[in-house]
Amino acid sequence: MTGLLSLRTKTSFLVALMVSVTLGCGGVMMWYTHRVDRLIESLVNETVNAYQAAEALETALVNQKGFMSYYIMDHNPEWLQRLGEYRHLFRVKLERAMALTGSPEEREALQQIGDEYEDYVKAKDQALELYIQGDDRAGSDAHVTVREHFFHILTLCEAYKKIHEELIFSTRVTVHARARRLRWITALALLCVCTLGGILTLLLGRQVLTPLRRLAREETGELAAREPNEVKAVTHRIEHLIRTAGEARTELQRSRESLLMAEKMALVGKLAAGMAHSIRNPLTSVKMRLFSLNRSLVLSPEQEDDFEVITREIGQVDTIVQNFLEFSRPPRLAMQQESPSTVVDRVLQLLSHRLRSYEVEVTLERAVPLEELTCDPEQLKEAFVNFMENACKAMDGGGAITITERVVDDTDGAGLVEIGFSDTGCGIAEEALDQVFQPFFTTREDGTGLGLPISQRIIENHGGWIDVESTPGEGTCFTVYLPMGGDDGGPQA
Repeated sequence: MTGLLSLRTKTSFLVALMVSVTLGCGGVMMWYTHRVDRLIESLVNETVNAYQAAEALETALVNQKGFMSYYIMDHNPEWLQRLGEYRHLFRVKLERAMALTGSPEEREALQQIGDEYEDYVKAKDQALELYIQGDDRAGSDAHVTVREHFFHILTLCEAYKKIHEELIFSTRVTVHARARRLRWITALALLCVCTLGGILTLLLGRQVLTPLRRLAREETGELAAREPNEVKAVTHRIEHLIRTAGEARTELQRSRESLLMAEKMALVGKLAAGMAHSIRNPLTSVKMRLFSLNRSLVLSPEQEDDFEVITREIGQVDTIVQNFLEFSRPPRLAMQQESPSTVVDRVLQLLSHRLRSYEVEVTLERAVPLEELTCDPEQLKEAFVNFMENACKAMDGGGAITITERVVDDTDGAGLVEIGFSDTGCGIAEEALDQVFQPFFTTREDGTGLGLPISQRIIENHGGWIDVESTPGEGTCFTVYLPMGGDDGGPQA
């Protein structure tokens, strides 16, 4: 039946049982402790106080006998006064003892002491009267009766004390019995807890620790030798596996994206090769003939406008063909030492006329020029031009472009050049952000969808990457990160 229970159920049951036994034992101990405390309190408040009252009665009685003897010897009236005080004290102690009485037997014993004491007082007063009158012989004869009453009262007080001695002894026996029972209950509870703890330890050892130890020895190899704690060794191994699985998943995703990109690039290469033979040569002839016609013909203003439109559209077609060729056969990087700030300045100079035509205001945020790094300035210029032209077209007549330059630290502590191109254009929809670097993806009717992929490839060839952030209706920011110093880790072709 236990084989059908899970480890969690077994351990929970054993722990609950251990807690129940411990709480039960604690409850019994608290209850017994309370009972013993009440018993001792009762003993102190009743029995001991009554026993002390009996002792006080004997003391007061003995003192009365002594003061009478003193008077007989020297007939000093002061002894009679002291005798009266102790008679009053005896009666007070007797009343107190009666108030502390808890059983009929005790009350009867005190009643006998009181009755006998009154007889004792009467006999003593008669004997004292004879002594006061000077009849010492008659007083001595009467004193015999006084002694008999005195010793009888002492006997009754001793009997009363005996009753309470027996009560004290009985209470002590009861306390010892309960303490012994409490010790047995505690020992039994401890035995149960130890037994359950042993079972729990055995269960965890067989079903948890042993498999962990076996897994640590079989799977961790050198890690198990360095880490004697099997749980830590397996934990490290699992963390390593999770980290490896995450890295493998990331690499698989990258490989899949690279494969898709390679397929698209292969398709672009085929298209570009065909276009190079099928379009570019006729297109070049058309451009040359148009140029010749433009120089030789006299055209009206309307015809000149048509000529200009035709020339511009042919230039657009030529640009598309050129983009196809560049994407399918990227040029080899010509690496040299150059500051990215210098490249940005060249881009702004190159696009100054176009920026004015688009009515775009450019703000350059640069504390100091960036340090030189190993790069291909022409390729970087092409990538930066793509970002600027996309920003101009996104704002569609009027707006602002902000270029920021600074140096940041990456996770390895090395320096990174950060160059941001942010605009105030229409922005990019959230669902389209993951596709902006895919070939042929474009949100404009006249776009080829190759500008950003070409820019991304240029930056990656320099060992960097591009981040993009965009809010529809507010603008877009493309941020370029380039490693500083040393050779770049990207490909050269």
